[in-house]
Amino acid sequence: MAKKKQIYECQSCGYQSGKWLGKCPNCGEWDSFVELSKFETSPTAPTSHTESKVIKISDIQEEEVERFASGIDELDRVLGGGIVPGSLVLIGGSPGVGKSTLMLKMASTIDKKVLYVAGEESPAQIKLRANRLNFKNSELYLYPEIILEKISEEIQKGYELIIIDSIQTIYSNKITSAPGSVSQVRETTFELMRIAKELKVPIFIIGHITKEGSIAGPRVLEHMVDSVLYFEGDPSRELRILRGFKNRFGSTSEIGIFEMNKYGIESAKNKTFFSKKPQSGSAISVIMEGTRPLVVEVQALVADSYNNPRRSTTGYDSNRLNMILALLEKKLNLPFNQYDVFINITGGIKITEPSADLAIIAAIISSFRDRKIGKETIFIGEVSLVGDIRDVPSLDTRLKEAKSLGFSKAIVPSKPIENHLKTYIVQEVEKVIEWM
Repeated sequence: MAKKKQIYECQSCGYQSGKWLGKCPNCGEWDSFVELSKFETSPTAPTSHTESKVIKISDIQEEEVERFASGIDELDRVLGGGIVPGSLVLIGGSPGVGKSTLMLKMASTIDKKVLYVAGEESPAQIKLRANRLNFKNSELYLYPEIILEKISEEIQKGYELIIIDSIQTIYSNKITSAPGSVSQVRETTFELMRIAKELKVPIFIIGHITKEGSIAGPRVLEHMVDSVLYFEGDPSRELRILRGFKNRFGSTSEIGIFEMNKYGIESAKNKTFFSKKPQSGSAISVIMEGTRPLVVEVQALVADSYNNPRRSTTGYDSNRLNMILALLEKKLNLPFNQYDVFINITGGIKITEPSADLAIIAAIISSFRDRKIGKETIFIGEVSLVGDIRDVPSLDTRLKEAKSLGFSKAIVPSKPIENHLKTYIVQEVEKVIEWM
């Protein structure tokens, strides 16, 4: 009799091996391998199969993607204009950031028959939150269940929107491993994807993230779904950012801005991230998040160093700060090797593009010289290693947004197409000192 073949799987990344390993060669996790049962190693038989044929691409008719509004403008923006029927959307975020609140807000405002599968909270807890959100949808149904087979059976009863909270709590009776394991998450997501496509019903699944900031469970989870959204923000602060990382039906560069208050969560598209009070070490810039311009305040603190100079950033790349400081030492002979430098982007915003480089320099020099910058001025420009200030995309869009918020002057590397406000052309770092 042939010996049964044993398969071991890493519960962090899904890597499989014919023997138990102490350390996963794929992700580096220790003691993460568990033996799979015969149900987990045997291939799943396809439910149906139709014979395929080769199609010439010119003969394929384009299909217009249908969407419907979620009732939350900022969420629709990130999704690409609304919810697509039959789509599977994953929303990840750290504990307490407001994932469940956002989904309940959508479920309580949308004019659809909604099934909210509660795997973590009791119906009474969800009802309290719904009352705080002032829910209006009389067709909102709660289902406290974590068994996949029972959830699948309930979904067949004609719901128009499904919310799963959360994917790590759902398990299938076909798999012997614990909920949240690689095998369980993979099987559960595959079944939900099949249901979404078959019934043309959109399904939102909530996923927790690890301490490294990635979705807990296998990476295949993110590959299988149609859209991956991350809900970011400090639970101790009001501001929240919904950011798209994958979207088969739209752009992945858009963000949604939300604010937590006593009524739950609200769209904050008119939220401002700057102060009009002139202060030394403060400068204003305009960054782009997708097609959305955001006016942000850059704060810098330059202080005497009594040991090794410290460099600290919040919302800005620390490596880029080191590059800018080295450039200022080289081009302007400023002795920053003797000073601590701290950078903060207000409002919890994270700058991922180089257009704020010029504002960073202005804020640093302002703090170093203890000289205030007028709050009617904005700084836009990318700084190169050779000291040039270079153009940034969508300059006119940025200036138009700044003008609408009351700014009158702009320090930019080139002349814009339209005269939105008074501009001063600065193409070298040395010229920034002269202007200030």
